[in-house]
Amino acid sequence: MSSEQFLGIFLVVLAGLWMGSGGWPIKLMKKYQYEHFGFVAMVIGLVVAPWIITLYYCPNALEVYKSVWDSNRHALLVSNAWSLSWGIANVLCFLCFVRIGFCLTGGILTGLGVSTGVMIPMIFKGSGLFKDAKDITSPAGLMVMAGVVVMLVGVVLVSFAGLGRDKVLQKKADEKAGSFTAGLIMAVIAGITSAGMSLSFVYSQGPIKEAMLAHNVPSIVAETFAVWAVGIIGGAAINILYPAFLMTKHKSWAVLASSPKELLLSILMGLNTIIAVVLMGKGMLSIGAMGASIGFGIQQASQMIGNQSVGFIGGEWKGVYGKPRNQMYLSILVLILAAVIMAGGNYVASLPAAE
Repeated sequence: MSSEQFLGIFLVVLAGLWMGSGGWPIKLMKKYQYEHFGFVAMVIGLVVAPWIITLYYCPNALEVYKSVWDSNRHALLVSNAWSLSWGIANVLCFLCFVRIGFCLTGGILTGLGVSTGVMIPMIFKGSGLFKDAKDITSPAGLMVMAGVVVMLVGVVLVSFAGLGRDKVLQKKADEKAGSFTAGLIMAVIAGITSAGMSLSFVYSQGPIKEAMLAHNVPSIVAETFAVWAVGIIGGAAINILYPAFLMTKHKSWAVLASSPKELLLSILMGLNTIIAVVLMGKGMLSIGAMGASIGFGIQQASQMIGNQSVGFIGGEWKGVYGKPRNQMYLSILVLILAAVIMAGGNYVASLPAAE
């Protein structure tokens, strides 16, 4: 593999760790509930940050986007349909963090989402660079899917470890039943729709990047921030309007101004989000044509490890030893192995075709 591809793998690993651990400020909040930190974080991360950067480097960005709409509106519509599905997943994800913890939530979401996010770009080719991805039945595609299978083993270990942790901590049935069951159902739904963020990028970055580069926009902005600014409008709407609805329902808008510390922590969460998705997008492009599948797979494996780190540091495993903890350690090793196998798929993809 080239140095550019190694850089891409490093970036998607970093993106996953960043995204997986990005919810740590929640552990420090006492006044803010989901609707408060979720509203602030998503406004900053999905709207303010990408649009400020895009408009700074391309003051006539709206005209550029209109040209993309006129020439290839299908890409923007598909992108936002995928981001809408991710928006639903993200709302449910935050709720699951509270109900069933970081560890189990991360395991279920990744297990259900990774297969979809890895397979679809090899079956239905993406835009730009990703249109040349290998087929799922090619040697590279089969190796990537082997990595997914190994990753799913890690997901199962994570899930069993999380369930074992709860048993050790002796969660009361009457306390946990409604909350845990509802959290589990939400995690399953979120997992099915969680690949939407990656797929939103895969199917829209080509035409947006080309249009922006034609207006002399720096490549890092053209291929990341400018894509996210319009590619995730659907997801941003869900993630902002739902918390706003909750604050209106609970009459808790005033809570936003009640704690400057928690407001800043929420802003930090939003910045964490945009940094993570930009790293993911740049990494996927640097990996090459297979970056849509391989990049997402490795990012998800790393994100799970990030989830577990927050769980450990946040005290979810305090007092838990023996089998559940050993399962968690083993799951991390398995996830690392899965990422290595998927990276190997990119090497196989770069080999010349057999004559």
